[in-house]
Amino acid sequence: MKPDPTPEIDSRFSDPDAGPTPWSAAAQALERAELYWLTTVRADGRPHVTPLIGVAQDGAVHFCTGLREQKARNLEARREVALTTGNNTWARGLDIVVEGTAVRVTDRDALQSLADAYEAKYGSVWHFDVGDGVFVGAGEDAAAVFRIEPSKVLAFAKEPHAQTTYRFTDRSRRSADGSQAPGAR
Repeated sequence: MKPDPTPEIDSRFSDPDAGPTPWSAAAQALERAELYWLTTVRADGRPHVTPLIGVAQDGAVHFCTGLREQKARNLEARREVALTTGNNTWARGLDIVVEGTAVRVTDRDALQSLADAYEAKYGSVWHFDVGDGVFVGAGEDAAAVFRIEPSKVLAFAKEPHAQTTYRFTDRSRRSADGSQAPGAR
């Protein structure tokens, strides 16, 4: 993600005295979140939403999914995703939505760094070994790892309520293995 995108407050959905949420607060919320909700799209266009764990590292949120899971099948056809985190209270906290493109991470060094980050954040129950372009978990199950290249991030602050938008316009993104991200020019 861009290290310091310009926040734009949407006054239509914000209290009159609210200011934009600084990017540092949104990035911190993404880094500290224990649980995220990922939305992918099935081949027939129906949405698929599931909770998952992930890590924010190197300016992006990363997640993994088993190769036979619905998320993985959806991402084979369509890479557009939305990832959310926050809480289910009205008057406190910060909710975040990341809209973007899921890019597969296959580089061995990048995967090892992410595996280490998962274990540091979630403990040894989420230990992954690194296989050929995948995480390998208990029982030798393989998981694809993805980085979300954001196009837009929304932050929903509470008390005062404020909706802040951060736009990401770098269309020359590259995936962790050096290949061009889908939709990049």
